[in-house]
Amino acid sequence: MLGEDMRVRTTLLGATALLVSAALAAPASAAEGLAGGGHSATRKAVEAAVTAGAPGATATARDAHGTWSTTAGVGDLGTGRPRSAADRYRVASITKTFVATVLLQLEAEGRLSLDDTVETWLPGLVRGNGNDGSRITVRRLLNHTSGIHDYLADTDFQRAYFTPDGFYAHRHDTVTAHDLVAIAMRHRPDFEPGTSWNYSNTNYVLAGMVIEKVTGHAYATEIDRRIIRPLRLTATSVPGTRTTLPRPSSRAYSKFANPSGPTYDVTELNPSIASSAGEMISDSADLDRFYGALLGGRLLPPRQLKEMKTTVDSRIAPGVRYGLGLMDTELACGVHVWGHTGGIHGSVSEAATSEDGRHSVAVNLNGDWTGNTGAVVEGEFC
Repeated sequence: MLGEDMRVRTTLLGATALLVSAALAAPASAAEGLAGGGHSATRKAVEAAVTAGAPGATATARDAHGTWSTTAGVGDLGTGRPRSAADRYRVASITKTFVATVLLQLEAEGRLSLDDTVETWLPGLVRGNGNDGSRITVRRLLNHTSGIHDYLADTDFQRAYFTPDGFYAHRHDTVTAHDLVAIAMRHRPDFEPGTSWNYSNTNYVLAGMVIEKVTGHAYATEIDRRIIRPLRLTATSVPGTRTTLPRPSSRAYSKFANPSGPTYDVTELNPSIASSAGEMISDSADLDRFYGALLGGRLLPPRQLKEMKTTVDSRIAPGVRYGLGLMDTELACGVHVWGHTGGIHGSVSEAATSEDGRHSVAVNLNGDWTGNTGAVVEGEFC
């Protein structure tokens, strides 16, 4: 979901960034869809992620020539079942682009302003320990310049959800958005609002709560009404507290930040711990369609899309700037792509699209400890 979405694209819910080699044999790879002669570098990068130790990988690209998919490795370590191009998976922080899109649609409708304060919509919620919602705008939530502490960095939260014992004891627990904000409010701000940048999932939990306050509906309802149904994203959902993945899907695996340790099946998870910062589920084809529609101007008027693409310096990695729920990444070949990354227990994902929305790729690994999704994007666009 979550995390600083480092260029190595191997974040575990934003709590830990790892780039390691695992001593696992690489399972066989398979290509699906079109012949894909023009996607050979993409296929090689997908296979390399499995060679590096990821259990399996799936990617789908979409351009003027059609849709092409490739998979490698396994979706189930127990049975050896291969990954599928149709796999649904937890997209984690890619959720943020959906949330930001809804807020920008509401701005276009005149129902809020990006310069409204958090206090205006959520009075009294961001307060204490130096936190002051009257000094934080909706824009600062969306571009991570609010200074609000990331609840995922809380030591007790990490112990509860990012250790094997804690995870298996708490993975079915329901956590509310208010609970997550309260955790962040135990901490002082990371910096004064607007003076620096730091990726904080708390920002998007609050953004989801603003959507609910403005519309009177859950953020999930608005995403479904405004994006999922109009674009016919049949594999995309906001699961709420549902712990299982819809079929078709693969198992999800974690090593809990210990690459030399055992591999754990973490498929079942109550995604309320991610809330509107990262609970969504999708597949690669749907992500291509969503980002293509967004960058192609089908979801936002020109003024709001320009706002979304107005970026600030980030500490994610060289060449990466952050807009409103949208990353601008300059690839090694000089090409700029727009999209987002995401990591949650057992799942690392990335979606990227050309500026005109006509060329997209989305990739997922069903292990969170190794593999480079950024190399897949480089392979597709360079």
